[in-house]
Order: sequence, then structure tokens, then C-alpha cells
Amino acid sequence: MKKKVLATLLSVAMAATLLVGCGSSSDTASESGEAATESAGPGAAGTTEMEVEGDDVTTLNVWTFIELHQQFYTDMAEKWNAENPDKKVKLVLSNMAYDDMHNKLSLSLESGEGAPDIVDIELGKFPAFMTGEIGLRDLTDVIDPYRENIVQSRLDIYGKDGKEYGLPTHVGATVAFYNTEALEAAGVDYTTIKTWDDFKAAGVKYYEATGKTFACVETTAQWMINLMLAQKGGDYLDADGNLAVNNDTMVEVLQYIKEMQDTGAFATVPGGQPDNEEAYPNYNSGDYAVQIMPFWQTSRFTNYMTDLKGKVAIAAPPVFDTTDGEYQSIGGGGTGTAIIASSPNADLAAEVMAYIKLSETANEEVWNVLGFDPVNTAVWSDTALTENADNQFVQYFVNPPFEALNEIKDNIGTLNFYTDEKAPSINNEFCNVTLNNIFENGMDVKEALDESQATLENEFQ
Repeated sequence: MKKKVLATLLSVAMAATLLVGCGSSSDTASESGEAATESAGPGAAGTTEMEVEGDDVTTLNVWTFIELHQQFYTDMAEKWNAENPDKKVKLVLSNMAYDDMHNKLSLSLESGEGAPDIVDIELGKFPAFMTGEIGLRDLTDVIDPYRENIVQSRLDIYGKDGKEYGLPTHVGATVAFYNTEALEAAGVDYTTIKTWDDFKAAGVKYYEATGKTFACVETTAQWMINLMLAQKGGDYLDADGNLAVNNDTMVEVLQYIKEMQDTGAFATVPGGQPDNEEAYPNYNSGDYAVQIMPFWQTSRFTNYMTDLKGKVAIAAPPVFDTTDGEYQSIGGGGTGTAIIASSPNADLAAEVMAYIKLSETANEEVWNVLGFDPVNTAVWSDTALTENADNQFVQYFVNPPFEALNEIKDNIGTLNFYTDEKAPSINNEFCNVTLNNIFENGMDVKEALDESQATLENEFQ
């Protein structure tokens, strides 16, 4: 098996509309997956405060840019208090606009004043807090009790120098969402699609039968691009961590997608990617039949593509070579919950949040309430949970959603560049310039990448 890990990235400049945290998102959709569930976009600030009885209670201040997290954290803190009556906590949660919160956090850490005890940091912003003197608590010790069942690549994206500083909310495993009704009408059986060549051939067959688009070519996100790049063992940086967006593997991947586009079966979508309020109607109406997206896209389907209920199947994504032993999926998006190292209650806060983010109890609710793929894989085999007929996500999709997850369970990773401080600028360049040049303006792939390489080199000088 290749040891390279894979993952998905998000342009910080586009974070208000494209989320990585769970993924990207539009103004109406929410955070990286955690939206419909989470929202990394601008939002009204608000504060909620737990009511906790007793005299020996520790107050912990929490900052987040994801409104839904407030209720989730509160509910889980109540469970913590019930199980740990000698360590009760009272969460005071402040929800802020995405940029406001991250900027306020930077200032508070620099000044040494005003920081919370606990904070959600979006994946695209995390590298900025890993430079210089790190003001976050090393969470390795509180992760260890849960580590055996946690997808390691989801911890790696919030780590540096062997230490881990963030607690993930979900895996965000990239999967394929197939509109089975549309495909069956065109004589396409999604279960036979195993490789990208199969995917391309199925697209051509579908297009010839219907005149409609099979799947989209991304211009404002890199969900499918990063998956294919990682499967090829590629990255945006070279082995020494130097900028190399015009490397041969990147050229090969984007050229392959360009050739798919040239068949007519693959086209750009309004909004530039599937997770966008402009794109949802095109899928809802059947104008596009397939999405290659992180698993958290389940929440977008149930919230914004309701006409497709009972028509969409979730499957493992295609690979380049089924015999190559490559990673089959990558984690897409994410929000890491961190603890401020200087907090007088840092140790308790770390223990509590590890329970809220990593325990089996918490991860059952991550699926039940949010519809995400839990980072604690111990719950993936609990069919009473994952195939519960009363669950809205089980009701929506054609097949049990965790079938695909269990198939790729041991082959989920992340791209190495994801934790590099150059990632936000690279994402911004790709989502605003590079991909549009290739897939909208018809520029030669190598030429477009060389141009972006030069632009980025100038920025990093």
C-alpha cells in the first residue's frame, strides 16, 4: 500500500462560500460538511450558556463559527457531566462570523489576552496557527485512549512535528453519489464502475443516451481533483516541501479530467462544484447525474436536493488501477477543535473535548444528528445505528450509506500539503485562476500550471 496520505483543501479566500471543514459550502449550505450542519460562512454572532447545577463546576469558554456546534457541544457536555459528576463543566459558547473569529483568535494569541479555553479552527486556517510559537495545547495524550479506532489521517491534518493539536469532527471520506434512476434509464449500472476509465466510459454512454451531463468538472473546488491526485501519489509540493503545482502527476490528472470534459459528458456546473446553492437545482432536476464528493455531502442532499430522495446510491469512488494498492479515498474538509495552551483549565478542557469529539457516544450522534461519517470507526459496524430505519439519511439513500465507508475504511488518507502554510494561497490560485483557465478558457494544462507556479513563486518570495 502506498503510504502517502490524501485529502481535500479549501481556499481560505473562498472559505465563506467554499468550506473545507467538512467541505465547501455555499451561502445557504454550511460548513464543510458540517453544515446543513456546519457553516463556515459569515453569520450573526451569538452566545449560549449551559445551565449546570452544583457548586464545583468549571466554566469553559468556547468559540466557534459553526452555529450547529453550539447545540451539539452542549448536548455532549451534558452527557459528560452525567458520567463525570466530579468534573462538571459549564460551556459558554460564542458563535461568530468565520473571518471575525479566526482574526480575533490570532490577535488574542499574539497579545496573550482574551483567548477562549476552546476554539474551532477551520482546516484551511489551521496551518496559520502552526507557525512560530504554537499557542495551542498538544492533544496527543487525550487522543491516545481513543486512537485505536480513529482515522489517523484526520488527526494528521491538525498535527506538526509528531504532536496533534486539533480534534476532528468527521472523516469526510470522498465517495461517489449516483442518481440511480437517471443512470438506469440510460442503461448505466453504477455498480460496474470501479476505475476512472469505467467512470469515463459510463459518462460517454450516459451522454449519448440522454444528452445530459454525467458529472461535473470543478473550477471552484478540488474534491475530485485531489482524490485523483492522491491516488496517483501526487501532491502540490515536492518531497522537500517546495512548491511544485506544475509537477508531472498534476499535469497527468488535470489532463485526464480535460479529456473527460472533451467527450461532452463532463462539464462545469453553475457555482463551479457540487456543493453550491447554484449547483443544487441542476442535480435536483437530473441535469447532472453523479457527484464525487466528501461523505458529508449527505446533508446537502437531504436539505437541498429533496427531489432525489430514494434515487441516490453511495459507492466507493473510482480508482486508477484496482490492483495497484493505492489509497481509494481521501478526507475532505474539516474543522479542528483546539485548546488554548495558556488556559488555566486547558487539561480539563482537553479531556472534555476529546470525549465530545472522539468517544463512541459522541460519534453516534455525529451520524444521527449531522449525517457525517464519524471519525471513530468503531461505530461504522454497528448496523443498529448505521441502518436504523428511522434515520433520515438511511431513509433518503438507495443503499445503506456505510456500505461504501466500510469498503474503503482502511484506504483513507490526506494530501501532505494540506498542513503546509502555503496551502491557502495554493487553493486560492487554483479555485480562482488555474481551474478556470483550463476548464472554462481552454488553456493548455501545462501552460496554465506553469503560469500558476510562477504566480505563487512570486507570492512566496
